[in-house]
Amino acid sequence: MSQQQTKNCITLRGSAQIICEYLKFAINSVLFQRGLYPPETFKAEQQYGITLLISEDPLIKSFLTNLLTQSEEWIVNKKVTKLSLVIINVANKEVLECWDFNVQYEDGDVALSKEKNETVGSKELKKIQQEIRDVMLQVAATISYLPFLDCRCSFDVLVHAKPHCDIPEKWAEAEPISISNAQNVQLKTFSTSLHKMETVVSYKLAD
Repeated sequence: MSQQQTKNCITLRGSAQIICEYLKFAINSVLFQRGLYPPETFKAEQQYGITLLISEDPLIKSFLTNLLTQSEEWIVNKKVTKLSLVIINVANKEVLECWDFNVQYEDGDVALSKEKNETVGSKELKKIQQEIRDVMLQVAATISYLPFLDCRCSFDVLVHAKPHCDIPEKWAEAEPISISNAQNVQLKTFSTSLHKMETVVSYKLAD
């Protein structure tokens, strides 16, 4: 009896959800690692085969849910090029650190897409999660070389969308980000075969 091997199939929606799930964990990890909120306000979760920390602050949870729900729609429709997590000195509004999450669009599995009549990828989920785990471990390791934040800080997330996007209510145009005396570190990339995610942290070197 012959057996037909079933190929992995990731849709654009499924890929965008993987990207946004990574963004949720990456942003939470940065907020924890950089000490923006008390450690007791985070809870541990198992994801990608490692323990990650998620904020239980209702305002942060609501902010990220709204942000990532909208971003998922834009990523599905190829309207986002980058999300930037910005850490700001509360006292003087100076940008001290910026985490850029660059989104690149890939072709997926061309033959399978033709067969399915929609754009799909065929990369194994296990392989994608291994790649994401490697990036998350690098995010956690940045604490060893990023400068200590010795002032009260806040954060914001900027979505770099293409022109002519429908902007939701309560969202506003943002000014370009500039860090004086900046140092950049590129972390590992990961790919779903439909979307490639590149993570870069820029931070202010001590004067």
